[in-house]
Amino acid sequence: MPDAGTGVFPSRRVAVVAHPDVRGPVRISSGVMAGSLLTKFTPVYPAIAKAAGVQGTVVLQATISKNGTIENLRVVSGPILLQQAALDAVKTGRYRPYLLNGEPVEVETTVNVVFAMDR
Repeated sequence: MPDAGTGVFPSRRVAVVAHPDVRGPVRISSGVMAGSLLTKFTPVYPAIAKAAGVQGTVVLQATISKNGTIENLRVVSGPILLQQAALDAVKTGRYRPYLLNGEPVEVETTVNVVFAMDR
C-alpha cells in the first residue's frame, strides 16, 4: 500500500506552482490597456493652443485601479498648452479591470492623447 504522502503513483511528482503576491501596480503597455477602455474620452482642444497652432501628443502616466478607475494621473511629456486638456479628458475614462491569474490587479500604464488640427 502506498504511503499517504506519495499518493497512488509514487514515482510521479506533483508540481507546485506558486503565484507570488502582486505588490504594487503591474506595468502594462498602453496598447494593451487601450483595448480595455470602456468609456472613451475626447479631449477639448484649448482655444489658445489652436490659435497658436500647437499640435502634438501628450503622454500621461496613469494608475488604473482594480475596479477600472483612473488614479494618480500625471504628465510625462507633451506641449504645455495641451497638458491640462489631456489630463481633464483622461480623468473621465474608465477601463475594464485588468485580470492577473483571474484576479483584478492595479495597473500602471501610459496614455497618449493626440491633438491635431484639421487642415
